[in-house]
Amino acid sequence: MPDALLDLTADSAAITKAVCDLQSVSGEEQPLADAIEATMRMHEHLSVERIGNTVVARTELGRDRRVVIAGHIDTVPVNGNLPTRFESENGVEYLWGRGTVDMKAGVAVQLKLAAEIATPAFDVTWIWYDNEEVAESKNGLGIVARERPDLMRGDFAILGEPSDGGVEGGCNGTIRFDVVTHGVRSHSARSWIGHNAIHDAAGVLTVLAEYEAAHVDVDGLVYREGLNAVGIEGGVAGNVIPDSCRVTVNYRFAPDKTADAAIAHVTQLFDGYDVEVTDRAEGARPGLTVPLAAEFIRATGLTPRPKMGWTDVARFSALGVPAVNYGPGDPLLAHHDQERVELEQIRDCENRLRNWLSGA
Repeated sequence: MPDALLDLTADSAAITKAVCDLQSVSGEEQPLADAIEATMRMHEHLSVERIGNTVVARTELGRDRRVVIAGHIDTVPVNGNLPTRFESENGVEYLWGRGTVDMKAGVAVQLKLAAEIATPAFDVTWIWYDNEEVAESKNGLGIVARERPDLMRGDFAILGEPSDGGVEGGCNGTIRFDVVTHGVRSHSARSWIGHNAIHDAAGVLTVLAEYEAAHVDVDGLVYREGLNAVGIEGGVAGNVIPDSCRVTVNYRFAPDKTADAAIAHVTQLFDGYDVEVTDRAEGARPGLTVPLAAEFIRATGLTPRPKMGWTDVARFSALGVPAVNYGPGDPLLAHHDQERVELEQIRDCENRLRNWLSGA
């Protein structure tokens, strides 16, 4: 057990290095989850539960408000970028390597604060979960939401996704669907006998090319939508007129609408075509209207921005818990082979979050 403990008295940048070097590609999180669980159990002010490779640590101080702070502990596959290393570029100090941005710097900050702040201004639930980077059915936070939603209840939630040290409210929703065209097969030497389904896809592509993405104001934050083809499939053989073609489309929609409303919109947009929805995820409103969120914004001194991508804040929103994204790291470097995080940004996020949690 002692070998599994993390030194949370260290600087948050050093803790980031330690948790990154404990490789935890999706599906391989157990050693890191073991280390987190063992370390959290050393702190008497925390009540700790383990659900698979998800660790939940809670204060039970009887405060009248509760905040939930979460972060995923898995990464995408390593590609020659572990172990991590410290490096300097143009006078800026970085930690380079897999997981530094997405999102172990945020996890390191959370771990340090969970250990050190024994009497926060409000009760805090800390959740470190597995399998965020893979299929939705395996997502550790999703499993907690389905099996133990009581552990995710609170008045406000923060997800430590990389936000370049800023606050990003809510997130866009997303649906993926196929627009299907139908034709009649024939020999390509006698094409007039058949009907080419791939040619009919030109109409689908025209709709997409001419579509103007909406900018939608939701509770004071402006989200940009997007409708884009992300794949196309058709064809039988080199001498056969195809009788089917599928254009796969991804619609990123603002959180003013539900997934059902988004599906109704694209179904109307592609009227006359078969539209088959293959994936859907609700968005989340900014989560900035509750008092705790306002206090968080005042304490950090940051100006909220919209989150254009989808994140697990939507899981909190679905449970009625307003949530924002806040963590160190440039999201443009997430999953990148040159993934690296500024050390000063890790420490800045730690300090801002510490001040708020401490009621400073």
